[in-house]
Amino acid sequence: MNLILLGPPGAGKGTQAQEIAKKRGLVQLSTGEMLRSAAKAGTKDGLEAEALMAKGELVPDDVVVKIISERIEQPDCAGGFILDGFPRTLMQAAALDRMLAEKGNKLDAVIELKADFNRLVERIVGRYACAKCGQGYHDRFKRPKVRGVCDVCGSTEFSRRSDDNAETVTTRMMAYYRDTSPLIGYYFCKQTLRSVDGMASIGEVATSIDNVIAGLSR
Repeated sequence: MNLILLGPPGAGKGTQAQEIAKKRGLVQLSTGEMLRSAAKAGTKDGLEAEALMAKGELVPDDVVVKIISERIEQPDCAGGFILDGFPRTLMQAAALDRMLAEKGNKLDAVIELKADFNRLVERIVGRYACAKCGQGYHDRFKRPKVRGVCDVCGSTEFSRRSDDNAETVTTRMMAYYRDTSPLIGYYFCKQTLRSVDGMASIGEVATSIDNVIAGLSR
């Protein structure tokens, strides 16, 4: 089974992708991790991508698609994959479809996590993590059981991402709605789009996604 989770920053795509991968035996494919792995392996496309990233330049779509193509041919992807962070534009989506078709493969579903702009900004700006173990928290929605003490490792040191501020988040949202949201219509026309309420609790969203996946096999 091959899936894409689609939604704006902060919608919870990464969290849900991890859970789906565990439950379904799928491989979560992060574009960034694939590029770094290809560079470390010394492949032609990986070295090209590494050189571009070192200069702060974007890696061309055709290079990214080649790296994804090579990655999904590896044995651990035989049972399927979840793409994380790709595609982000209509051109990337079309290139991905062509590559999969050449392999006699396809996407089984694109699951959209529908979200409210203002609530997403609140969700992102309020999040922080334990500086030692990485456990995530939120100013409003998920505080440590003991104030200032990590539930998992007991550390009292926490950190926030420098880009988790209202101005940066708004810029990222604008980029999503400009470049990536047209994919909703693209996949709707291909009859692969399924939508769930991304603003529900993590457990409720997971249940909704489970129901969507269960329906695919009927």
